[in-house]
Amino acid sequence: MPKKENIRKWLVMAVLSVSAASIYLLPFLQEVYYKPLADALNLNNTQVGALMSIYGIFAMISYFPGGWVADKIAPRILISSSLVFTGLLGLFFATLPSFKISLAIHAIWGITTTFLFWSAVVRVTRNWAPSNQQGRAFGFLQMGRGISDVIISMPILIVFGLLGSNYFALSIVILQISLVTIISGILAWFVLDDDDGGENSIIGTFKSGFAEIIFVLKMPVVWLISIVVLAAYSAYWGTYRFTSYSTDIFSLGVVMAGAISIGKMAMSPPSALVAGFVSDKIGIAKSVAILFVVLILSFLIFAFMPGLPSLLPLMLVNIAIASLAVFALRGIYFALLEEGGIPMKVTGIATGLISMVGFTPDIFMPLIGGVLLDRLPTIEGYRAFFLIVASICAVGLAAALMIYHIVSSSKKNK
Repeated sequence: MPKKENIRKWLVMAVLSVSAASIYLLPFLQEVYYKPLADALNLNNTQVGALMSIYGIFAMISYFPGGWVADKIAPRILISSSLVFTGLLGLFFATLPSFKISLAIHAIWGITTTFLFWSAVVRVTRNWAPSNQQGRAFGFLQMGRGISDVIISMPILIVFGLLGSNYFALSIVILQISLVTIISGILAWFVLDDDDGGENSIIGTFKSGFAEIIFVLKMPVVWLISIVVLAAYSAYWGTYRFTSYSTDIFSLGVVMAGAISIGKMAMSPPSALVAGFVSDKIGIAKSVAILFVVLILSFLIFAFMPGLPSLLPLMLVNIAIASLAVFALRGIYFALLEEGGIPMKVTGIATGLISMVGFTPDIFMPLIGGVLLDRLPTIEGYRAFFLIVASICAVGLAAALMIYHIVSSSKKNK
């Protein structure tokens, strides 16, 4: 590969990584700033959960049509516009509006970050590497997202602390994230090309994709990958509770809990990169199954761990283990598209369907967590929540083993 082309290849991955990190910091602000956000908007746990649930509902109905569009329109247009629109909404959210307006903003974010963005990113990433290097391609994307998360979030958290961790400080945090998101959109426009999405990525090829949609719907492996993503994403939502878990059960301060959350993000780069290379060697489905076993054990420990000061080191180690496993899963589960034999030309449609099912935890996980914590004693609420996460991971394990069986049978028949 010529040097100039190789440099551009890594610039594309860098832009994808920064974009995929920055665009989700706004709708998922509560991961780091859960209690400050709740206090600033005067919301209870259920209302904070409702913000993410309305985001999840609109995201869910946007994934599938967004996947179809990603197979038809150049990714540069989709990715750039989604980042700019999301950032502009963030500038409005920085005014800390009413609950109803906040709900509306999260609903629109559900569209800008999914219909316009997600399937286009997956398609470009899949096209970025050959078929035998899909694990590392998505691993590099997740690694880049993790590095970008830390680089963006750590200075912003420091500013939040220096400004007094108050309402004004939170407003500045949202303003900074919004500007980063808009700048990412501008960079994407100048770095990406119209053909970065691979075959059929041509502006204006609006043909009826009904035959392609039916083809994808009839593939059992697509539905199994959907279950894998749903379970892995539920586990990811389980890690979102680590911040409030640290403050409610182990009595840590807000800034310290936020630092733990950002430290959790730091687990993403190494885990995604290692998972990408290892999965290319031993198989994607087998790697996914192993990671689900780790997560089941980890969340069971969270469920039954008492909040004793002496157990703080164990809690921190378990956060690290769960985070490593979750980010490793996120780094490779879309590599199952290639291992599962899904044609490149329907990548967008398949990604849209998988995402529509797989990311439904955006709807129910925050509400489940909020309701359990509002209606049960604190310790029992967290125990019930983590047990639910462990159970969902068991379902994901079963789906991964079925995919492994399908892939193994397919290889034997060749």
